[in-house]
Amino acid sequence: MADSEQFDGMLLALAQHHTGGITDLLDTFFSFLERKTDFFTGVEAAKAEKLVISKFREYQKKAKKKVEEQAKERAEREAAKQLKERKQREAEERKRAEAASGPKIVELDDEEAARLKEEIAAKQDTENDGKAAASDDTTAVGTTEAKAEEKKTAESGSESEEENEEDKGKMKPNRLNGGDYEHYRWGQILNEVEVRVPFNVSFPIKGRDVVCDIQQKHLKIGLKGHKPIVDEELHAKVKPEESFWTIEDRKLVVIHLTKVNQMEWWSRVVVTDPEVNTRKVKPENSKVGSR
Repeated sequence: MADSEQFDGMLLALAQHHTGGITDLLDTFFSFLERKTDFFTGVEAAKAEKLVISKFREYQKKAKKKVEEQAKERAEREAAKQLKERKQREAEERKRAEAASGPKIVELDDEEAARLKEEIAAKQDTENDGKAAASDDTTAVGTTEAKAEEKKTAESGSESEEENEEDKGKMKPNRLNGGDYEHYRWGQILNEVEVRVPFNVSFPIKGRDVVCDIQQKHLKIGLKGHKPIVDEELHAKVKPEESFWTIEDRKLVVIHLTKVNQMEWWSRVVVTDPEVNTRKVKPENSKVGSR
C-alpha cells in the first residue's frame, strides 16, 4: 500500500463522523493544528498559508488529471464499441443483400411442370442427335486431344511441384486463417486482420495501461513500463483511421487492423514472424472475433 493510502481507513472513519460534510472535517483538522501544534504561531503566517495553498493546488491537479483520464478511457471504449457495432451491422447488411440476390425457388403447378419436363426431354433428344452426327468427325482428333491433355497435365504437375517447393517451411494456417505464435495469435478475413495479445500480469488491464500504436506500416503493442510484445513493420499497409483495439476479460488486448489491399491474404502480421501458407487458407473459416 502506498504511503499516501496507509491512513485511508482512519480518515474515512473520521469523515463519517462529520455529518456537516467537508466544512466540519476541515474545522476539526485546523482546530487540531491550532490546539495541539504551533502551525499558526511557529512560522510566519504567510508561509503557513502558502503551504496550505500549495498542497491544495497539488492535489487539485491530480484530481483533475484522474477525471480527464477516466473520461478519455470511457470515450475510447464507447468509440470502439460503436465501431464494432457498425462493422457488425455492415456485415449483416451484406449477408442480407447476398441472400436477396441469390437464386430463388419458383413453385410450378402440375401443368407448368409437365410442360417444362417436355421441353427438357426435347432438348436432350436434340443434343443426343447432334452428338451422334458429330461422333464420326471427332474420332480422328480424339487421340490428338488426349495427347494435348496429357502434356497439359504434366506441365501442371511440374508447376505444382514448384509451388510446393516455394511453400516449404511455411506454417499451416490455424482455423482463423492466421497463425499461433508464442506471445499472440492472429486470424484474418479478406479486409481485416485480428491480433489477440494475452498479458500474464497480476492486475486487471485498463485502457491507460496499454501502449498501442497503429501506423500505416508499423504496429506497436505492450503495457506501460514493460517491453513491447510487438514493435515491428507490418506485412502490408493498413488504414489506421479504421483500425482499433479493445480489452477483453481484463487480460487480453484485441487489435483490429483494416487492410488497404482488401483482396490479399496475409502470410504474417509483421515481417519478423514465421509465414503461414496462404495457399491453404480456407475462406469459409474466416470469421475473426471467434475464439
